[in-house]
Amino acid sequence: MYLIYKSFYRILGSRLPLSDSRISLGAKKIRSFFARKIIDKVTGKNINIEKGAIFDRTIEIGDNSGIGVDCKLYGKVIIGDNVMMGPEVIIYTSNHNFKDTTIPMNLQGHEEESPVIIGNDVWIGSRVTILPGVNIGDGAVIGTGAIVTKDVSKFSIVAGNPAKQINSRLKK
Repeated sequence: MYLIYKSFYRILGSRLPLSDSRISLGAKKIRSFFARKIIDKVTGKNINIEKGAIFDRTIEIGDNSGIGVDCKLYGKVIIGDNVMMGPEVIIYTSNHNFKDTTIPMNLQGHEEESPVIIGNDVWIGSRVTILPGVNIGDGAVIGTGAIVTKDVSKFSIVAGNPAKQINSRLKK
C-alpha cells in the first residue's frame, strides 16, 4: 500500500496548488492524507506538506508543523511542533564516504545514516541546507540560504555558510 499512496502523492498530491492559494482545491487536506499514509510515524495534528515536497517514510512530524514548497528531506528527519519551513529546504541524513584515497569516491558507498532533529517552534528560512546529524534547538531561527553543518542552540538565530550564530531570541 505504501507504494500506491506514494505514487498517488507524486502524481496528484505534490502537484496541487499551494495550501494558502485562493483556489487550493483542498490541497492541504489531500497532502496531509497522503502524508499520513506514507509516513511511518505522524505524531502531529494539523500538519502541512506543501506543493512539490519530497520526503521519506521515516520522517516524523509534530503538531502544526510543515514541510515547505519544493523541500527535499532525505532519510530520518524528526520535526517537532510548530515548525515553519520555507521553500526549497534540503535536509540530508547521510553523506558519501571519501576517506580511502585508493578507491574512487563514487565506489565507496555512503556513511551510516545520522538523523536530523528539529526542535519545537523553529523557523527554517528558504533554501537552507541541513547536513547529517544536526540538532536544531527549540525556538531557533535559521536564516535564508544558510548551510547548517553543526548543532544549533536553543533560541539562536543563525545564518551564513557555514551557519554561525548572529543573534539570540532570548532577551538580555
